Amino acid sequence: MKHLKGILPLALVLCSVVTGQSQVRPVEALCHRVLGDADTNFIFAQKNDTLDFFAIEQAGTKIRITGNNDNSMAMGLNHYLRHCVGVHVSWFEREPVALPQVLPPVQAPVRKTALVKERFFLNYCTYGYTMPWWQWHQWERFIDWMALNGITMPLAITGQEAVWYEVWKEFGLTDEEIRGYFSGPAHLPWHRMANLDGFGGPLPMSWLTSQKELQKRILARERELNMTPVLPAFAGHVPEQLTVKYPNADIKQLSAWCGFEPTYFLNSTDPLFARIQKSFMEKEMSMFGTDHIYGVDPFNEMDPPHWQPEYLSDVAENIYYSLRDVDPEARWLQMTWVFYYKRKSWTPERLRAYLTAVPNNKLVLLDYFCENTEVWRSTEGFYQQPYIWCYLGNFGGNTMLVGNINELDKKLSSALEEAGPNMLGVGSTLESFDVSPQIYEYLFDRAWNPALTTDAWIADWARRVGTDDYIYTWQMLNDSVYKDWSFYGLGTQLVARPTLEGHGTYYTKPYYSYSNDSLKAACKSLIVLHLKDLSKESVEESKALRSNPNYQYDLVNFYSQWLGNYFMDVRNDFTQAYKQKDIPEMKRQVKRANEVFEDVDRLLSTHPSFMLGPWISDARALGINGKERNYYERQARTILTIWGGPVLNDYANRLWGGLVKDYYAKRWNLFFKAVLDDVKNGREFDAQAFDQKLSEFEQKWPQMHGRYPSVPQGDTYGVASEIFQKYLQE
Repeated sequence: MKHLKGILPLALVLCSVVTGQSQVRPVEALCHRVLGDADTNFIFAQKNDTLDFFAIEQAGTKIRITGNNDNSMAMGLNHYLRHCVGVHVSWFEREPVALPQVLPPVQAPVRKTALVKERFFLNYCTYGYTMPWWQWHQWERFIDWMALNGITMPLAITGQEAVWYEVWKEFGLTDEEIRGYFSGPAHLPWHRMANLDGFGGPLPMSWLTSQKELQKRILARERELNMTPVLPAFAGHVPEQLTVKYPNADIKQLSAWCGFEPTYFLNSTDPLFARIQKSFMEKEMSMFGTDHIYGVDPFNEMDPPHWQPEYLSDVAENIYYSLRDVDPEARWLQMTWVFYYKRKSWTPERLRAYLTAVPNNKLVLLDYFCENTEVWRSTEGFYQQPYIWCYLGNFGGNTMLVGNINELDKKLSSALEEAGPNMLGVGSTLESFDVSPQIYEYLFDRAWNPALTTDAWIADWARRVGTDDYIYTWQMLNDSVYKDWSFYGLGTQLVARPTLEGHGTYYTKPYYSYSNDSLKAACKSLIVLHLKDLSKESVEESKALRSNPNYQYDLVNFYSQWLGNYFMDVRNDFTQAYKQKDIPEMKRQVKRANEVFEDVDRLLSTHPSFMLGPWISDARALGINGKERNYYERQARTILTIWGGPVLNDYANRLWGGLVKDYYAKRWNLFFKAVLDDVKNGREFDAQAFDQKLSEFEQKWPQMHGRYPSVPQGDTYGVASEIFQKYLQE
């Protein structure tokens, strides 16, 4: 079967031939999108090779980048920008690229060969925590970022509801039943993984249509940049209504997930399974083409109907052959998160039966959470099935300073040295990518460079601000602050549900292992660095530093984290005053707390990567009328706060401007008032009564509609300087 790439790229090629226009290489178009007119400094040349490689050399006044394909050449371009120029290209198009006026020459030729065949990126959850409201301009920049980081295998699951709509219509469901089965946009990842049905639905028809067209553009661009998109396929999850339409089908309810109603699973041994798979794949290939690799993930964080090894073997075998019967070149890709998450249930006997039921090299496994647990080490390398070593790094979009590059380097180096030939690649399965971009870029850089030291890499990362003094600050951060791995529910006390001691729910956990004084020292150095430069450099250079987007990002990121950690001291001082029934001191601590809320919200609101406004405005922009705009806003507010169901409250907590002021600060002030009222009336604090009042506020907030700024408010450096003077100078 030939690759089915769709007709749009071919039409564009034919058009350029007919009109006599010269074709622009995909990497050349990428270079212009990212660098603008500075693209004239580069020459790109393809040279065939069996391995992915790039080479960089000076060619007169220009820089020549050679590679085996456009993806490798894009990686070469990024290598030059990062390591030769000290320039960072963000994954967000809202963050501009800061280029010097004159690009430096290449001092010595560079050649790098990829250490692994594939570089994977994304997670089902990323489509809910980062990308649900994206339109093409955001996707376009992100796809460029993936190419610049050498990513070859992105998860590509946008628009699949348009396929499923046609499938379920074919199998007898009505429009109302189908769209009511789908969840709301931000929760679609968990519907796609069979964890929940209908939450936040029904899904508007306009969503299905727009996402279908968006997916066509995404896939066309990813393919032209030599990526192999992983499209979805049928894993067994079916609508409840199918039990009525097909009463004799072997459909069972799975175990309930996080308090939601159980979903329905069609056994893969039932003949109806292959019929649905065939219908879905044929319709998907007709709409989107195929690259012959399909993401199929049954039983995510749930128990299968049976645990007998023979049953699990049958499930896997039938899933694979249902794919192969439609696409003889099919490979199946599965995340192994469930084998970690339910490791007590997935015994070696069961896991071996499941994995070895698929022909070798036809099942690719994502070892999902390797910074915590490398499943390949306890499964004989997944019983010789190919796998991709993955760094997860973020849960729910929590804005915390996590990610230990030094330890990541050790783990990845060991894996590359000790793993067998079935280690197919390296990847990241992050749930959201709003924070700590450096560790992901290091991961993909390391996939090309066996001799890359963390100190040298951090030094080059620090140079994106354009001053050698900045290297010291970043090395301080890397060695003393970036020590922890992410885990679910991580957050500061400021975003946690209010309590006198500890934290209010499983999500959030106010934890960090470093000393907040270490972060304070780094924060001080960011301002002192600028003040020192101000005394010796020109006013123009000073302004350039202040306006550098990377400097602004770091100021907001580190200062807001320090204040978020500092708030725990404020809460603890309030609690101590409560125990002593010292009302004046309690009030003083409330005033102090509100100053922190105001200061951190004001700082966050100076940078678009830390603002609620873009998230809300992007969601509303997808609506075709007022009703839909309000619907999308409600979805956007819900997942950040109460999430849904009785369990996941605050899972996606974030330090974002607007969210601090209107949600977290208001929760804390409800708490402070309740505690003070009880003390004034001679009572012990009634936590149970307060919890009911707090829940009422939390449930109402997602239903509200309010306008939040979508563009930065105020000057980042100015606000950070005020915070420096107020909290950090001593």
